[in-house]
Amino acid sequence: MAVVTRVRDLRAPVGHPGEVAYPDKVLGDDEEVVRHLHPHWLTVFWPIVLFLVLVGVASFGAALVPDGEQQARWRLVVVGAAVVLALLLVAVPLLRWRTTHYVITTHRLLFRTGVLSRHGRDLGLSRITDVSYRQTLWERVINSGTLSIETAGEGGPTVLSAIPDSDGVQQLLNQLVEEDADRRAQESAAWIGEYHDRDRQHPTELF
Repeated sequence: MAVVTRVRDLRAPVGHPGEVAYPDKVLGDDEEVVRHLHPHWLTVFWPIVLFLVLVGVASFGAALVPDGEQQARWRLVVVGAAVVLALLLVAVPLLRWRTTHYVITTHRLLFRTGVLSRHGRDLGLSRITDVSYRQTLWERVINSGTLSIETAGEGGPTVLSAIPDSDGVQQLLNQLVEEDADRRAQESAAWIGEYHDRDRQHPTELF
């Protein structure tokens, strides 16, 4: 438990409103979520702006419909068109953002994406060989960035863009990788010690 305590001290704001607990069913018995992220909130900034524009344009367009028997019908057409555009250009990006998860646990890094169809990938901490990040000047201002994760046996790095607090996440992952390596070394040493103890206590069992 000492490992988990040291890791948790590195936690910072997750970069999205209202952290949501990740389902326990995907976690191991001795695995805990250290940090749960969505892409940076600015990825949905323009869809929200577009929504406000659509509301204004639809209201203005409905007000311009001339009086007459067809007024109600044309106003309905204007509102219906605005709703369809809002679903395609606003609701879909918001859902895509909300259903994209980057979850760092004490044992691995999990990716989950997709609204209707789902895509997932897990990277064990023991496989991660290097974690780096890069930020443009604008990304430094908004505290976002791109993570590059090198893993053993992979042809190229895993690149994650629009990661909130990319600097802090990179440091957290590097420390978790070190902690995981130490934990595995201690478990291996303990197992070897137990094996030799059994060997000394019951030498005849080997024959």
